[in-house]
Amino acid sequence: MIKTIAFAVAALCVALPAAAEVKQDNIRRLVNMEQRGLKSAARGHLNGLIVPASAAVRGLTYDHDWLSSQPKASGGAQFECLAEALYFEARGESLKGQFAVAEVILNRVDSPKFPNSVCGVVNQGTGRKHACQFSYTCDGIPEHVGEPRAWDDVSKVAKAMLSGAPRALTNGATFYHTKAVNPYWSRKFAKTASIGHHYFYSAGYQIGSN
Repeated sequence: MIKTIAFAVAALCVALPAAAEVKQDNIRRLVNMEQRGLKSAARGHLNGLIVPASAAVRGLTYDHDWLSSQPKASGGAQFECLAEALYFEARGESLKGQFAVAEVILNRVDSPKFPNSVCGVVNQGTGRKHACQFSYTCDGIPEHVGEPRAWDDVSKVAKAMLSGAPRALTNGATFYHTKAVNPYWSRKFAKTASIGHHYFYSAGYQIGSN
């Protein structure tokens, strides 16, 4: 009996270091996975985890009741660039559609594949033939705001997005196009969402519909 207990204790002493080593290996693997996840996460998503959004943004409901409750919006250069892009690219869209286009622009800002500012993203390629990322910046037509109410609406959307509104509509999309066209690049990316008159794309996501 004593020999049996002694053998059991000895086996346990041998097993404990092995189990501890396995546990440490598992912890190291989990830490490495977490680090890779943080590195691949968009900067805007990480900022949203630690920077509290304004009360107005927290109450966002993508409807005109929310829109009408917002004060007149204004801001600096980045705000102006985002509002302008939404006006010329999406003022005919639903409120949700306007937010979706804003998501794409801000997702590009966070991506190392695009300029790191709103104005840089919106004006990328301007002045080079067939290189504009947003066609209104090189269509030869002066940017004139002829619909003040529409401008006020998209300005509120721009302000909300720059104030930390969640990017919950497009699953990280960095490309979009109107449903009236079928650009060649649309075959290279996974479609992430269909919202209003636009399809949205980004690599590695499943399709959604809103």
